[in-house]
This record gives sequence, C-alpha cells and structure tokens, in this order.
Amino acid sequence: MVTISSEEIMKVIEEEFPDVKYLALSGNLCVDKKPNAMNFINGRGKSIIAEAVIPREIVEEKLKTTPELIAEVNYRKNLVGSAQAGSYGFNAHFGNVVGAIFLATGQDEAQITEGSHGITLAEVTPEGDLYISVTMPSLEIGTVGGGT
Repeated sequence: MVTISSEEIMKVIEEEFPDVKYLALSGNLCVDKKPNAMNFINGRGKSIIAEAVIPREIVEEKLKTTPELIAEVNYRKNLVGSAQAGSYGFNAHFGNVVGAIFLATGQDEAQITEGSHGITLAEVTPEGDLYISVTMPSLEIGTVGGGT
C-alpha cells in the first residue's frame, strides 16, 4: 500500500538527513474513511454508474406501483430530503448494500463511509417506462487496510 511505502521512505529520509523530522504521515487532505465533499465531487477509488429502463408493465406487476410514483418518491426523499439534511449522498441507503458486500468479501469496512456517497435518479421516460440510475463516485474496492 502507498501509506506503508511512504512511511518506509520517510524513515530512510530521516536517517539520511538527521535535521528532517516529519510530523505525520498524512495531512488528512485525503479525508480517508470520512464523509467529505471532496471525494463526493472528485471521486476516490472507483466511480460507478449503473442505469436501467424498467418497462411500466414490470413496475406495475412486480413492484405493485407506477413509474410516476417511484420518480416522485425518489425526488422528494432522495433528492430534496437529502439536500435539506445536508447529506453527501442523495440515495436510499447505499451504505447498507456496500457494508454487506464489504463484510462478505473481506473489504476494509471503514471504507463504507465513502462508499455510501451516491445519487439515485428516477424518471419516467417519454414511453412511460421507468429510467433509474445510480452513481457512486467513491467506491474503494480491493482494499485490505493499511494496518490501522
């Protein structure tokens, strides 16, 4: 990991240059494992977008609702409600899904915080079907932790 390598490099620099002392390995601008605007806007790790169009018939028969109602609930709850709360995520519990997957696959659970950032959009298409998409800007996968 970069953190471990950087620490070893700093040890060598301190040995070679006795007047040099480093205070901390990280200045925390990476805002690792904390909710933050920087990673929501710029992304960190993998950025993922998934989208689908679900036919009206499927929404009505299987979900027992309409594309219009899903779009309305998404707008009022995930977009307006989250904005009023000052949330970095405009979604319905991405953290639960990310947490379950991370625990099941041995990922670094502390990265769930940034993985919970995201936006869910739902719209009715001109044909009356449901367009739905999720955007996850900061999904850190393949991590094993840095020994913290």
